[in-house]
Amino acid sequence: MNTYWTHLDSPVGRLLLTADPSGALTSLSVPGQKGGRTVRDDWRADAGPFREAADQLAAYFAGDLKEFDLPLRAHGTAFRERVWAALDTIPYGATTTYGEIAARIGASRAAVRAVGGAIGANPLLIVRPCHRVIGAAGALTGYAGGLDRKVRLLTLEGAPIQAPVQPGL
Repeated sequence: MNTYWTHLDSPVGRLLLTADPSGALTSLSVPGQKGGRTVRDDWRADAGPFREAADQLAAYFAGDLKEFDLPLRAHGTAFRERVWAALDTIPYGATTTYGEIAARIGASRAAVRAVGGAIGANPLLIVRPCHRVIGAAGALTGYAGGLDRKVRLLTLEGAPIQAPVQPGL
Protein backbone atom coordinates (compact mmCIF):
# COMPACT_ATOMS: atom_id res chain seq x y z
CA MET A 1 0.00 0.00 0.00
CA ASN A 2 1.28 3.45 -0.88
CA THR A 3 1.46 6.16 1.72
CA TYR A 4 1.39 9.74 0.52
CA TRP A 5 2.78 12.57 2.62
CA THR A 6 3.22 16.30 2.70
CA HIS A 7 4.25 19.03 5.11
CA LEU A 8 2.09 22.05 5.92
CA ASP A 9 3.19 25.08 7.89
CA SER A 10 0.84 26.08 10.70
CA PRO A 11 0.72 28.30 13.79
CA VAL A 12 1.61 25.23 15.90
CA GLY A 13 4.59 24.16 13.78
CA ARG A 14 5.19 22.23 10.61
CA LEU A 15 2.59 19.50 10.24
CA LEU A 16 3.27 16.11 8.67
CA LEU A 17 0.19 14.67 6.97
CA THR A 18 -0.12 11.17 5.55
CA ALA A 19 -2.85 9.64 3.43
CA ASP A 20 -3.66 6.28 1.91
CA PRO A 21 -4.18 5.74 -1.85
CA SER A 22 -7.87 6.69 -1.55
CA GLY A 23 -6.86 10.11 -0.20
CA ALA A 24 -8.13 9.44 3.34
CA LEU A 25 -6.01 11.16 5.97
CA THR A 26 -4.18 8.52 8.03
CA SER A 27 -2.12 10.76 10.31
CA LEU A 28 -1.38 14.34 11.25
CA SER A 29 1.76 14.81 13.35
CA VAL A 30 3.53 17.84 14.81
CA PRO A 31 7.28 18.27 15.41
CA GLY A 32 8.48 16.50 18.52
CA GLN A 33 5.19 14.65 18.96
CA LYS A 34 5.31 11.65 21.25
CA GLY A 35 4.60 8.70 18.96
CA GLY A 36 4.39 10.96 15.90
CA ARG A 37 5.19 9.72 12.44
CA THR A 38 8.32 10.45 10.45
CA VAL A 39 8.72 10.22 6.70
CA ARG A 40 9.84 6.82 5.43
CA ASP A 41 11.79 6.11 2.26
CA ASP A 42 8.94 4.11 0.71
CA TRP A 43 6.40 6.95 1.08
CA ARG A 44 5.51 9.21 -1.82
CA ALA A 45 5.75 13.00 -1.43
CA ASP A 46 2.67 14.46 -3.12
CA ALA A 47 0.67 17.48 -1.94
CA GLY A 48 -2.25 16.59 -4.25
CA PRO A 49 -4.17 14.31 -1.88
CA PHE A 50 -3.99 16.98 0.84
CA ARG A 51 -5.56 20.02 -0.86
CA GLU A 52 -8.84 19.79 1.04
CA ALA A 53 -7.07 19.07 4.33
CA ALA A 54 -4.77 22.07 3.75
CA ASP A 55 -7.76 24.33 3.02
CA GLN A 56 -9.67 23.13 6.09
CA LEU A 57 -6.64 23.43 8.38
CA ALA A 58 -6.00 26.99 7.14
CA ALA A 59 -9.64 27.87 7.81
CA TYR A 60 -9.45 26.27 11.27
CA PHE A 61 -6.34 28.22 12.23
CA ALA A 62 -7.97 31.41 10.90
CA GLY A 63 -10.91 30.76 13.23
CA ASP A 64 -13.31 30.20 10.33
CA LEU A 65 -13.80 26.42 10.59
CA LYS A 66 -15.28 24.70 13.61
CA GLU A 67 -15.68 21.13 12.33
CA PHE A 68 -13.47 19.19 9.94
CA ASP A 69 -15.11 17.25 7.13
CA LEU A 70 -12.35 15.03 5.80
CA PRO A 71 -12.10 11.33 5.05
CA LEU A 72 -10.12 9.82 7.94
CA ARG A 73 -8.67 6.34 8.20
CA ALA A 74 -6.84 5.54 11.41
CA HIS A 75 -6.29 1.94 12.40
CA GLY A 76 -6.18 0.78 15.99
CA THR A 77 -7.71 -1.74 18.32
CA ALA A 78 -11.49 -1.77 18.60
CA PHE A 79 -11.14 0.00 21.97
CA ARG A 80 -8.92 2.76 20.53
CA GLU A 81 -11.25 3.27 17.58
CA ARG A 82 -14.22 3.70 19.97
CA VAL A 83 -12.25 6.27 21.96
CA TRP A 84 -11.20 8.10 18.80
CA ALA A 85 -14.80 8.16 17.55
CA ALA A 86 -15.81 9.71 20.89
CA LEU A 87 -13.22 12.46 20.34
CA ASP A 88 -15.03 13.40 17.13
CA THR A 89 -18.14 14.27 19.18
CA ILE A 90 -16.46 16.95 21.34
CA PRO A 91 -17.69 20.30 20.05
CA TYR A 92 -15.37 23.11 19.00
CA GLY A 93 -14.54 25.34 21.95
CA ALA A 94 -15.62 22.75 24.52
CA THR A 95 -13.67 20.40 26.72
CA THR A 96 -14.44 17.06 28.29
CA THR A 97 -12.64 14.74 30.68
CA TYR A 98 -11.07 11.33 30.32
CA GLY A 99 -13.77 9.96 32.63
CA GLU A 100 -16.51 11.43 30.45
CA ILE A 101 -14.96 9.81 27.37
CA ALA A 102 -14.87 6.47 29.23
CA ALA A 103 -18.56 6.86 30.08
CA ARG A 104 -19.45 7.76 26.47
CA ILE A 105 -17.96 4.52 25.18
CA GLY A 106 -19.45 2.42 27.97
CA ALA A 107 -16.13 1.74 29.69
CA SER A 108 -15.83 1.44 33.45
CA ARG A 109 -14.42 4.19 35.63
CA ALA A 110 -11.36 1.96 36.06
CA ALA A 111 -10.72 2.25 32.31
CA VAL A 112 -9.81 5.95 32.50
CA ARG A 113 -6.09 5.21 32.19
CA ALA A 114 -6.71 3.02 29.14
CA VAL A 115 -8.81 5.82 27.65
CA GLY A 116 -5.89 8.18 28.27
CA GLY A 117 -3.56 5.78 26.50
CA ALA A 118 -5.89 5.56 23.50
CA ILE A 119 -6.19 9.33 23.36
CA GLY A 120 -2.39 9.63 23.54
CA ALA A 121 -2.13 7.24 20.58
CA ASN A 122 -4.49 9.34 18.41
CA PRO A 123 -2.70 9.55 15.04
CA LEU A 124 -4.79 12.49 13.80
CA LEU A 125 -3.95 15.44 16.02
CA ILE A 126 -6.02 18.60 15.59
CA VAL A 127 -8.58 17.08 13.17
CA ARG A 128 -9.52 14.45 15.76
CA PRO A 129 -9.59 16.84 18.73
CA CYS A 130 -7.79 15.07 21.56
CA HIS A 131 -6.60 18.53 22.69
CA ARG A 132 -10.15 19.07 24.03
CA VAL A 133 -9.74 16.37 26.71
CA ILE A 134 -8.68 17.59 30.14
CA GLY A 135 -8.25 16.16 33.63
CA ALA A 136 -11.16 15.57 35.98
CA ALA A 137 -10.41 18.68 38.05
CA GLY A 138 -10.08 20.83 34.93
CA ALA A 139 -6.29 20.54 34.77
CA LEU A 140 -4.61 20.57 31.40
CA THR A 141 -2.96 17.19 31.24
CA GLY A 142 -0.71 15.41 28.77
CA TYR A 143 -0.93 15.99 25.04
CA ALA A 144 1.21 14.07 22.56
CA GLY A 145 1.88 17.31 20.70
CA GLY A 146 3.03 19.11 23.86
CA LEU A 147 1.07 21.10 26.44
CA ASP A 148 2.06 24.41 24.83
CA ARG A 149 0.29 23.34 21.62
CA LYS A 150 -2.72 22.13 23.60
CA VAL A 151 -3.02 25.56 25.22
CA ARG A 152 -2.68 27.29 21.82
CA LEU A 153 -5.38 25.11 20.25
CA LEU A 154 -7.80 25.54 23.15
CA THR A 155 -7.16 29.30 23.18
CA LEU A 156 -7.78 29.48 19.43
CA GLU A 157 -11.13 27.75 19.99
CA GLY A 158 -12.04 29.98 22.94
CA ALA A 159 -12.28 26.99 25.27
CA PRO A 160 -12.22 27.74 28.98
CA ILE A 161 -8.80 27.12 30.48
CA GLN A 162 -9.22 27.50 34.22
CA ALA A 163 -6.77 25.18 35.94
CA PRO A 164 -2.98 25.29 35.91
CA VAL A 165 -1.11 22.96 33.61
CA GLN A 166 -0.26 19.70 35.38
CA PRO A 167 1.63 16.66 34.15
CA GLY A 168 0.06 13.20 34.08
CA LEU A 169 -3.57 12.16 34.10
